[in-house]
Amino acid sequence: MTTTRTTTVHTTAGAVEVTTTEEGEGRPFLLLHGGAGPQSVTRFAGLLAATEPALVVTPTHPGFGGTPRPEGLASVRALAEVYASLLDALDLDDVSVIGNSIGGWIAAELALLHSGRVSGLVVVDGAGLRIEEHPSADFFALEMDQVTNLSYRNPDAFRIDLAAMPAEQKAVMAANRAALQTYAGNPMDDPTLLGRLPAITTPTLVVWGEADRIVPVEHGHAYAEAIPGAELQLIQDAGHLPQLETPELLARLVWGFATDHGSPRAGAA
Repeated sequence: MTTTRTTTVHTTAGAVEVTTTEEGEGRPFLLLHGGAGPQSVTRFAGLLAATEPALVVTPTHPGFGGTPRPEGLASVRALAEVYASLLDALDLDDVSVIGNSIGGWIAAELALLHSGRVSGLVVVDGAGLRIEEHPSADFFALEMDQVTNLSYRNPDAFRIDLAAMPAEQKAVMAANRAALQTYAGNPMDDPTLLGRLPAITTPTLVVWGEADRIVPVEHGHAYAEAIPGAELQLIQDAGHLPQLETPELLARLVWGFATDHGSPRAGAA
């Protein structure tokens, strides 16, 4: 069963309304979407909840999906603070946090807040690092077809016909893009992030699609090398969004990691 709720949290950015969908019950997961929007993780949330008993909480980043974004909420670090407060408001403990793309960046910033409610971190093709020798794609200079070509191992399976898209959906996509640029900047990185990652003490799994040409695989190696004790898993048959191209494999990796690093009583009644 899937439920939707809106929770107001209070942070240094002020009061923020966060819309979440919740799937299943059991071990808690916080699933953070990337610039493709919450729909890019919807199916994966259901799969994750069905693999083993789990409560999968998926927030919509304020400003995405037609939701409001307070003017003061304007950075990835501020979003991480929102989600730390959300875990407090929902009273969730022993949470495994999974983030894809900018969601992976948010997840890393959340781990840097050292919330006692987070027991594991999974960064999936995370944005945020500045690596001069292996730069990320210039996302905001790309047309949708170019984004698709760079995002997937098999782009034609995921190509979108913009001409056939309703005007309302195009407006939501434009608002998503504007919110993404506000949070992540242009270019989409933080030159201080790599140097701050060694302060993460949360057990971490880094997962990367080897065909990712939005955020090259070298960024996956950099995340894993910078975070103490982090594991790295490469997926040959995926690009930037493994939750869409190889969802079953990603779910197995996430569950295996959560089982190894969470409390055995997580999610118990």
